[in-house]
Amino acid sequence: MSLDALADEIAAQAKAEAKALTDEAKKAAKSVKKEAEAEVAEIRDSLISRAERESTQLSTELVASSRQNNQKRELIAKATELDATWDAVKAEVGSAKLAGRAALIKALVAEAKDAGAGMKMRPVSIDRKALEKEAKGFDFGDDVDGLGGFTLESKDGSIVLDYRFDNRLEGAWKSSLGSVNTALFGN
Repeated sequence: MSLDALADEIAAQAKAEAKALTDEAKKAAKSVKKEAEAEVAEIRDSLISRAERESTQLSTELVASSRQNNQKRELIAKATELDATWDAVKAEVGSAKLAGRAALIKALVAEAKDAGAGMKMRPVSIDRKALEKEAKGFDFGDDVDGLGGFTLESKDGSIVLDYRFDNRLEGAWKSSLGSVNTALFGN
């Protein structure tokens, strides 16, 4: 065999070996590519599933938060309306033009006469003149704060009986708050 033939045979074997290696590398690359594509698809599906779950959860939380904020605003609006109504009622009761004010003063004085002698009457300033006419026999002291009416105080100040409109109005307000709510807001 000649040197040229030997060189050709070695070259042919090297080419065949290189082709086998290249074919095997291509086959391995295809296998790695398939595995990578499968892994990418699995990761993508996992991320999409996770994003959908988080989106659903976030949507649920946003709806709940929105409902809660709406309920809070409604409660604040109702409280504001109740406060305004209470203020309007107090203003009406504290007004000198309150219908039936004189009759109410008379009834309170009649009730107070049963409290005992020797008590000092301390009127709310708006009702002082009416009380001085109606409550003969009582000693009058300084004015007290209030929407109307008076307090009776023992000489030593240890006993104070409250006949002011304020406490009676507050009791009436508390006992009728349910019907006030119904009248203002329904249900």
